[in-house]
Amino acid sequence: MSLRDAIAKQTLEVLHSDAVIRRRFPDVDPKVLAIYARVKAFTMTSPERVIALCEALRYVVRSRVPGDIVECGVWRGGSSMAAALMLAELGDASRDLHLFDTFEGMSAPTEHDRRARDAAPASALLATSTRDEKIWCVASLEDVSANLTAAGCPMERMHLVQGKVEDTIPAAAPDRIALLRLDTDWYESTRHELEHLFPRLAVGGVLIIDDYGAWEGARRAVDEFIAASGAALMLNRIDETGRIAVKLG
Repeated sequence: MSLRDAIAKQTLEVLHSDAVIRRRFPDVDPKVLAIYARVKAFTMTSPERVIALCEALRYVVRSRVPGDIVECGVWRGGSSMAAALMLAELGDASRDLHLFDTFEGMSAPTEHDRRARDAAPASALLATSTRDEKIWCVASLEDVSANLTAAGCPMERMHLVQGKVEDTIPAAAPDRIALLRLDTDWYESTRHELEHLFPRLAVGGVLIIDDYGAWEGARRAVDEFIAASGAALMLNRIDETGRIAVKLG
């Protein structure tokens, strides 16, 4: 196959994929679907979760929920790109985005961290995978910064914080948060994020848990935090793993 034919084939595949997405989600704003199309190569989250993020931001802006956007667990920056693009679409230039990640891959899991579908230990899965496989979530700070820049994100409002969240949070976190997205998979990091960041989430703010249905550690951390804090949260199912809730008080 010639290079020209390969490019033509790839273009047709992209167009077909986008058409399938439009048919799957006829009720979704085409501008949101366009955002998903722009970021899908930079995220492991589903279309449903990107759509939920964008619509949560629409709600936050419309309801004037105060605060910045915080994401813990970034990989190549796709969800943060979607958030920045959606805020631009909504005409909201008032919020900063804070991206927390090691930018070196996954931190060490504990015995609580098992894959939900088969209880496989995360430590064993990492040990038998090369660092270029997706389970390791390796992406450098430079890679993420380049992706954000290429997407036209306002870099003066993007704060990339490198290190384990247990070391960088709460010191580097904003005082007020309007949307909090947690995607670090493991028990210890998720529990730490909730304990330190949930109190900073504004009343009416949105909490998104990416891996509630995928990793036992993430689910345990969320369930334990809700039980211990008494937080009034109804975790609504986005898809097989994502959950979303609004902070009531």
